Amino acid sequence: MKNPPNYLVRSVDHALQLAVMLQVEGPFGVGEAARRLGVAPSTAHRLLAMLVYRDFAVRREDHQYAAGPVLSLGGRSQSHTALLRAVAMPHIAALVERVQESANLQILSGDHVRFIGSVECTQALRVGNREGMVFPAHLASGGKVLLADLPQERLDGLYGEDKWADRLDQRPNLTALRRELRNVRERGFAINAGKTESGVTAVGRAVRGPDGRAQAALSVSMPTSRFSRNRLPELVGALSVTARDIEHEMRTSHPA
Repeated sequence: MKNPPNYLVRSVDHALQLAVMLQVEGPFGVGEAARRLGVAPSTAHRLLAMLVYRDFAVRREDHQYAAGPVLSLGGRSQSHTALLRAVAMPHIAALVERVQESANLQILSGDHVRFIGSVECTQALRVGNREGMVFPAHLASGGKVLLADLPQERLDGLYGEDKWADRLDQRPNLTALRRELRNVRERGFAINAGKTESGVTAVGRAVRGPDGRAQAALSVSMPTSRFSRNRLPELVGALSVTARDIEHEMRTSHPA
């Protein structure tokens, strides 16, 4: 379960969201920061100025802000991630309209998944915006479909004992994980039944690149009280259509 702390400081939360955007998506201006956070441009400017002061951001000559020396992305292309998000978000909004549940776009970041896009549904009882959040990949539905696509040696590297030495109690059983990921590959989707957030169930499916490899994951999240196995054909079908639409647009309108 991952809920906001009771002592949440809004300015800190906003600054951290901006840091994630800089790290994952690349440069942006004050106006875009204000729009994404839902704050005044003056507020966004103050937040970005603090990130610059602490070396989380740098201000370029074109007045845009880019990731500073404190932030690094481990080799992932920021421009590609930003493009993928820009292409995917309208399709995710359409997915939300279709299934009337919240939906998300995720990428793999080590042994975690990072939510880089989120659209809430309009139902009174719903899963809130998850953009910027990070969850263990082996628990999240999107994380499972991304892990299922990894070569065996990379999976073993991610979950080797040395990588988990300071958190052995959280390390998954590799035999059970491999078995679950094999089932995910065979079915083409994954389910997270309250493993990352109590009372929330999610269904995930991969978004693939031109080479057929998973480059991101789509997920639909809902209160567990609204989920049943009878909904799986509808949810998986809607996720599959959305993933194919994103893949088609990336392939035809934005070839590598």
